[in-house]
Amino acid sequence: MKALILVGGFGTRLRPLTLNVPKPLVDFANKPMILHQIEALKGAGVTEVVLAINYQPDRMLSFLKEFEAQIGIKITCSQETEPLGTAGPLALARDKLVDESGDPFFVLNSDVISEYPLKEMIEFHKAHGGEASIMVTKVDEPSKYGVVIMEESTGRVEKFVEKPKLFVGNKINAGIYLLNPSVLDRIELRPTSIEKEVFPKIAAEKKLFAMVLPGFWMDIGQPKDYITGLRLYLDSLRKRSPNMLASGTHILGNVLVHETAKIGEGCLIGPDVAIGPNCTVESGVRLSRCTVMRGVRIKKHACVSGSIIGWHSTVGQWARVENMTILGEDVHVGDEVYSNGGVVLPHKEIKTSILKPEILM
Repeated sequence: MKALILVGGFGTRLRPLTLNVPKPLVDFANKPMILHQIEALKGAGVTEVVLAINYQPDRMLSFLKEFEAQIGIKITCSQETEPLGTAGPLALARDKLVDESGDPFFVLNSDVISEYPLKEMIEFHKAHGGEASIMVTKVDEPSKYGVVIMEESTGRVEKFVEKPKLFVGNKINAGIYLLNPSVLDRIELRPTSIEKEVFPKIAAEKKLFAMVLPGFWMDIGQPKDYITGLRLYLDSLRKRSPNMLASGTHILGNVLVHETAKIGEGCLIGPDVAIGPNCTVESGVRLSRCTVMRGVRIKKHACVSGSIIGWHSTVGQWARVENMTILGEDVHVGDEVYSNGGVVLPHKEIKTSILKPEILM
């Protein structure tokens, strides 16, 4: 089986983290976002993954080559010369996706994090015998999304309603699809949307089916949702593999600590924290609802909450970093400095406090 991951553009919503690496390589729960998806695809029997990309393909491929052998899966790129939307990339990668087997192929949006029940999706797809399957998830505020109207008993999709003013349902497209190769005959090689142009036509022919996603779902393409996504992911990990989470008197709630990270005396860490490889957390530090990426040093008695600390950065002694502060790579926050929602570009030194949310160039 094959799969296409829609990697797409520049990751502007996750800047400054994406100024140094393509968005799918930004760490989430101690590994690149895209690796969560590739591992899930491998587990469902996929042997080849095609990345639909229009930004830094060489960087992506050279990085993922080391994982190819490790995971045992073939990874190739299909490069757009112009943005092709969410359907055009399928037409562009047609030759890579179709083979003599005639098997259906997966399509995933690279920003989506979930428990990826892909084996169940394959069974669902075989059982209904339609042309395409999409995963849907229930949300509290459907008016912000395109809502999927479906027949509850069979899962057959009747229609889509874009950002409804009145309540028509609470299930939205979760960005995970399983498509028969015949779907490619419906897509022209031009900028086009699979959600607005392709799926409604398949639904009109009664060949589109939706499976309700069990467990959590989050589009982690922007910082606030990234932090929420981490909480949901760690909650899920607690249920599936609790032994992967840290434990001890200094741990509060769900915390993921890489085996190479060092944590000092008298710290209080959690809930909802991920500490990456080769990090140093000195004594008396308080961490909550945050991600601390590879090679970061948090000095004595610092406090970090609701924030993302980029690779190889430093947070000084008695510093306080909170309210969705995002430090790009190699940022150094001085001793006793306060950051209230600062967004700091890479390779900067912060010597004075940031009292209100702002971008520091």
